[in-house]
Amino acid sequence: MHGWYCESLTGVEGLHWRETPTPEPSAGEVLVAVHAASLNFPDSLIIEGKYQVKPPLPFTPGSEFSGLVEAVGPGVGNVRPGDPVVVVGSVGGFATHAIVPAAGLTPKPANLSLQDAAALMLTYGTAHHALIDRAALRAGESVLILGAAGGVGTAAIQVAKAAGARVIAGVSTEAKAVFCTSLGADATICYGRDKLRDRVKALTDGRGVDVVFDPVGGDLAEPAFRSLGWRGRFLVVGFAQGTIPALPLNLALLKGAALVGVFWGDFVRREPERHQAAVAELAQWYAEGRIKPALDSILPMERLPDAYARMASRRVLGKILMVNPAALQR
Repeated sequence: MHGWYCESLTGVEGLHWRETPTPEPSAGEVLVAVHAASLNFPDSLIIEGKYQVKPPLPFTPGSEFSGLVEAVGPGVGNVRPGDPVVVVGSVGGFATHAIVPAAGLTPKPANLSLQDAAALMLTYGTAHHALIDRAALRAGESVLILGAAGGVGTAAIQVAKAAGARVIAGVSTEAKAVFCTSLGADATICYGRDKLRDRVKALTDGRGVDVVFDPVGGDLAEPAFRSLGWRGRFLVVGFAQGTIPALPLNLALLKGAALVGVFWGDFVRREPERHQAAVAELAQWYAEGRIKPALDSILPMERLPDAYARMASRRVLGKILMVNPAALQR
């Protein structure tokens, strides 16, 4: 097998593509032939030692991937060789093969392609958990999505629209605004052009939005929180800007608002039945054409450094997908 190995926590410079013996699965483990893996923001943090999970060196990054089960270890009964599966964890995807715990596998919904499956579970799962479960979003409500052109932002646009909400997409460039409109956003806010609070006020006739979906953090968080209406819900999804904001809690009091944490990974672990119900609804929406991963680019696995460079440039529209051409031809 071949894989990208992080040998030092120095970012992309610490990654090396090399050949190693294909491992055999132990008890409770499964060997997956990786077909496709998507690049997510945590994949950048983990190779710099900035993610909450810190695997021992060397490790193969890649938190979300799809493929076919190639072999199973003793005691595995939930999958068989040949089964298509999706894996979301912390590491392992940027390679031709990966060893994963059998309990960490999700059977690929029958109506999803292997490529779309590799780009759907983490971001759409996060967006669904945030908007549908944590915020209890209702049809007719309004949602402000920060970082709307990124992987989780594009997912949030589509999930919110599937729920019948009005979507305001916050982005950094005009090109990203046009892109979000093509995905269904009803209105856009361009940070370099618009004053966020004034634009939200104008778009909501002064009422403010019902929900803020914030995977960005930093200096956008406070004006976004101030843009909430009465009984608004502010979803803390992540901190892509790099700074964890400090919000004045009197704002929550004055607005009757809720500050809501979103930790999809722990939700999957702690509430597996609710997670499976969410996966079923997402698969149904996919079949109905209401959601579909927006792919910025599809690159061979060997070009992972190029994918990281594109993500760092902040020009990505949707998600970048890495594929193993040999596996996809099987």
